[in-house]
Amino acid sequence: MSKYHELDELDVKILKLIVDNARIPFLEVARECNVSGAAIHQRVQKLTKAGVLKGSEFIVDVEKMGYSTCAYIGLFLSQADSYTEIVGALKKVPQVVECYYTTGKYDLLIKVYAENNHDLLRFIQENIMPLGLARTETLVCLRESIKRKLPIPSFKRD
Repeated sequence: MSKYHELDELDVKILKLIVDNARIPFLEVARECNVSGAAIHQRVQKLTKAGVLKGSEFIVDVEKMGYSTCAYIGLFLSQADSYTEIVGALKKVPQVVECYYTTGKYDLLIKVYAENNHDLLRFIQENIMPLGLARTETLVCLRESIKRKLPIPSFKRD
């Protein structure tokens, strides 16, 4: 597990601003924080080097790209030692956008996108069934109700 990085008041202000809008100019962040643009740049570099920040991203609307079906598929491994092989095979499938090794009901839980339910069925038949799993359980997502980033904790003075 990664080492906890202690944040100061300026780090918290910066994180709150850039997490809400990754495209915000550093000079605007600097104005909001009452420091120089160079100070913001240095802080962001420090937070990145410490692993607190891990890049930035553009979020693509998958429905506008033609993927109307989102599903979570719970995978039950036939053999515990097949984990590495199964994950390796899943990494080669672009529709698999997330994969988690879990406790509880499933050995692995994956998130996939498909054009529609027929495409999802084809995906399962061509990409999941050949993996030789004990069984699977598919949960089709009807609507995303909540999606958010974990809030940045407030700065606590000693």
